[in-house]
Amino acid sequence: MVAIEQIMDHIARELQLDPLELRKRNYYGKQDRNVTHYHQQVEDNLLDEITAQLENSSDYAARRSEIQAFNAANRVMKRGLALTPVKFGISFTSSFLNQAGALILIYTDGTVQLNHGGTEMGQGLNTKVAQIVAEVLQIDISQIQITATDTGKVPNTSPTAASSGADLNGKAAQDAAQTLRDRLTEMLCKLHQCGPERVNFSNGIVRVGEQHFTFAQVCQQAWLNQVPLSATGYYRVPGIHYDRNAGRGTPFYYFAYGAACCEVLVDTFTGEYRLLRADILHDVGASLNPAIDIGQVEGGFVQGMGWLTCEELVWNDQGKLLTDGPASYKIPAVSDVPADLRVTLVENRKNPQQTVFHSKAVGEPPFMLGIAVWCALQDAIASVADYRQHPLLDAPATPERVFWGVQRLSGADDDLPRLD
Repeated sequence: MVAIEQIMDHIARELQLDPLELRKRNYYGKQDRNVTHYHQQVEDNLLDEITAQLENSSDYAARRSEIQAFNAANRVMKRGLALTPVKFGISFTSSFLNQAGALILIYTDGTVQLNHGGTEMGQGLNTKVAQIVAEVLQIDISQIQITATDTGKVPNTSPTAASSGADLNGKAAQDAAQTLRDRLTEMLCKLHQCGPERVNFSNGIVRVGEQHFTFAQVCQQAWLNQVPLSATGYYRVPGIHYDRNAGRGTPFYYFAYGAACCEVLVDTFTGEYRLLRADILHDVGASLNPAIDIGQVEGGFVQGMGWLTCEELVWNDQGKLLTDGPASYKIPAVSDVPADLRVTLVENRKNPQQTVFHSKAVGEPPFMLGIAVWCALQDAIASVADYRQHPLLDAPATPERVFWGVQRLSGADDDLPRLD
């Protein structure tokens, strides 16, 4: 993704186009030009509308003109702006990994124990999976206890990677919870001589005809009537296949989309820079938890920004890694987060695939939004040569590399400042 964005910027400089215009010309189409190089058709493409919405909300055109005027009037400080898109495929390309299991136990007091095959590492996976079970059983999430992932309960778990944690484990937990709800419904129908349409679960209350019971009372009835209150759930992603030898197939169940518009300020004398503002619009389908998803987008973006700006790997002549600790390997800190960070989730666009409640994965896709920072730095450097040359800035774009980029372009015209 970094390579092709570099190519896009380079072509735009050569053609004297706004890089965003060139990117939009090369988006996948809706009806044609919609097949990837690995022969998967791109469906439900949101890039055009996401880009248009972000262009408008970020005032891209007005800021582009303002920044060009600022750069023309300032010989030392230069500002840069870039808006870059993301299309990210979701699934393990090794088909056998696209599976998950779950185990749910219900107790007679209405409490629930939940175990799934995912690993909670701070990304909010346990919260999302518990919410899914709570929604199916129509109980409060406080009644659900999640136990640590244990292969004694859910064997042969897939890695919690590729942004698949909520997709796979949430769907497996949904399957187990639905099995239990169906059992309870069947029992109530037998006890009260009614059809399933007369049974309704809602907010911890189960209505059977004109009678109402708490969820705990229904669980007690199930135990007394010898109805099993534990169930396993299983999910496998449908339709995934990929021929590695041929390099073709359908390796992704769906695509997640997003875009980021970033503005930077560069000191051309030192190469130091600041990210002034970042506007992000990201597609998560029907969000399972907007607060968690926004946090994931924010964190992924900052991590991606660090990857492309300050996290530099340096080896000596003997091949020993020199940047092996926090004194030399620089990860982004809170001071690197822009003071003006605006994150919005795409609204009213459910995932057309049968994911859990039509949500989309959010984890790795926003990581790639950090590319906009790197492109904005190149835009600022390009202004030194009146945008006629592309700086071909290597990643990570450390202040030293930014300074060297300015140096390369500063001799492009006698009227431009020279820093040597």
